[in-house]
Amino acid sequence: MMFLAQLKLTLREKQAWFWGIFFPVILMVIFMVIFSGSSDEEFKTEVAIVDPSPNPASELMLSQISGLPVFEIKSGKPVTRDKAEEWVKDQEVDAAIILPESTEASSVFLVINKENEQGAAAQAVSGILDKFVQQANLMAAGASPKYALQYESITSGTNELDYTDFLLTGMIALSIAQGGMFGMVDLVEMRRKGLIKRLRMTPANMGIFGLSDMVMRLLFSIVQIILLSLIGVLVFGAHLYINPFTLIIVFLIGALSFNALGYFFSSFSKTTEAYMGVANICSFLMMFLSGVFFPIETMPEWIQPISSILPLTYFAEGLRESMVYETSIATGALWAGIGVMVIWGAVTFLLGSLLYKRKAIAADR
Repeated sequence: MMFLAQLKLTLREKQAWFWGIFFPVILMVIFMVIFSGSSDEEFKTEVAIVDPSPNPASELMLSQISGLPVFEIKSGKPVTRDKAEEWVKDQEVDAAIILPESTEASSVFLVINKENEQGAAAQAVSGILDKFVQQANLMAAGASPKYALQYESITSGTNELDYTDFLLTGMIALSIAQGGMFGMVDLVEMRRKGLIKRLRMTPANMGIFGLSDMVMRLLFSIVQIILLSLIGVLVFGAHLYINPFTLIIVFLIGALSFNALGYFFSSFSKTTEAYMGVANICSFLMMFLSGVFFPIETMPEWIQPISSILPLTYFAEGLRESMVYETSIATGALWAGIGVMVIWGAVTFLLGSLLYKRKAIAADR
């Protein structure tokens, strides 16, 4: 009966439809466009070439650099150093390459904009040019390369998987988590209006009341995962290879855990502003520390231990395992992550129920 009452209250509230259904869609579309828009495009960088004193060595290097598909030479021919540096300063090119002034010269200069020194384009140009110089040194010494690096990638899923699939499952996890953490704000409003006080004067169990709200929010999460998955596949071309049983377990545990977290926030927040403040802080931290946008392994080592205790880390990984890699439920690492989410959900739900139960009725006025 409490569940049906919560469902009717929510369906009558038009804002619940926006924040529970449409806002996650808007959020996912924005982040998918930002982070996955160029994931399948071949990398190219625009550079300027300076040949201060044409000579056989510089002409050979120029022809070889021009043949590299990754480089797009601005204006299609060498320019003066002043012009090249002007382009670099104005960020019209990613870098300027200054060829040797003579056959005896031993340096090739790379000029980049200091503001973009740590950028992906500058790092890529530096790495490619360094490899190019090493090969030129071998040729100058009359040595022929003995070893060659051949690159291939493997995955526990299929060869069709790409970054879009990684990002989609992370965004689904983030949307469901935010729905749980922000969804219990109506309980704060009920306390402010005195409804919680009246409810506590009845035989109603506050733990059952909170659980009914969490289960009702679970329905919104089901709509979210179906809708977001369809948008990811049909609009952004994501690939999903689902293990249904694993997905059901991970989804139910994860969604209920974050609903419990929102229930806990509502138990000690006296105003809507206070509740939203706590939920925003937690959401912001987990958004960037839980591997939603990029693998945790790429983070600084001192941050990784923090990521390893956050529930969103294991929820995102669990959804990827069940929606992308078709991982069986009989996997130790998967159950370890589920265990962490269960602990978060159980502890926060019990603390929230305890706080609701022990608060004086006068505090609800």
